[in-house]
Amino acid sequence: MTSLRDQIRAQLADLKMPGALEAVDPVLARIDSGQISAPEAIRAVLDAQISLRNNRRLEAAMRSSRLPAVKTLADFDFSFQPSLKREQIDSLATLGFVERRENVVFLGPPGVGKTHLAIGLAIAAAQSGRRVYYGTLGELIASLEEAQAAGKLMPRMKTLTHPALLVVDEIGYLPVSRTGAMLFFQLMSRRYEHAATVLTSNKGFEEWGEIFGDEVMAAALIDRLLHHCHIVNIRGNSYRMRHHAELWGQHRLPEGDSASASSPKPKGRKTQEVTA
Repeated sequence: MTSLRDQIRAQLADLKMPGALEAVDPVLARIDSGQISAPEAIRAVLDAQISLRNNRRLEAAMRSSRLPAVKTLADFDFSFQPSLKREQIDSLATLGFVERRENVVFLGPPGVGKTHLAIGLAIAAAQSGRRVYYGTLGELIASLEEAQAAGKLMPRMKTLTHPALLVVDEIGYLPVSRTGAMLFFQLMSRRYEHAATVLTSNKGFEEWGEIFGDEVMAAALIDRLLHHCHIVNIRGNSYRMRHHAELWGQHRLPEGDSASASSPKPKGRKTQEVTA
């Protein structure tokens, strides 16, 4: 006669719940030892299945969405950016803006965490089963220009319009051709009120005319973006510069060290701090 445990395993296999199937034996052992109650056991088994499903979704999203790294909102160091309102990010993490087809714009100097937060929202959306796509402004425009040259612009536009969440990273870092600016404007017009977009920029909106080489087009683009938009301004220090400073501190010779005292200093050279 088949035991109850074997019947449960067979049912989980029939329901195609491999995460729950893998967890069921350890969970049942915890019930037998009195560590957890039956309701807690059910929750543990379901949690295992949900965790596996989310991991699979994330793996699929990483392949199809071109996300450059796994950077979750849980990993973000809010203590390092006191200007950032944690409650605003927590609200965005509920993904209501994706449902309402709204936009999010992260503004701030290089290295303050704009890309991290944008990717974190994309990962949250992917884990919830939504299709996402990531690209820098330069990458997206290059793909549109290549598609146009190959006579495949409309299919490419449809591909970039379809995702529930599009991340456009690094607006303002590289110059944009007039053709590229026009193509990007077309893409954003197609997504307007049809899908959510997250954008990051190290430039204020007043400088976007210079970025895109056309004040009128930039104004029209900003008008569409801001109609349904959440703006997140980040004012703070660079995470990367903090890391560089920590490395400098680790490898810096103590004051009065014989090596530093005896080493001649180069003449006629200035040190310039570079941020990325």
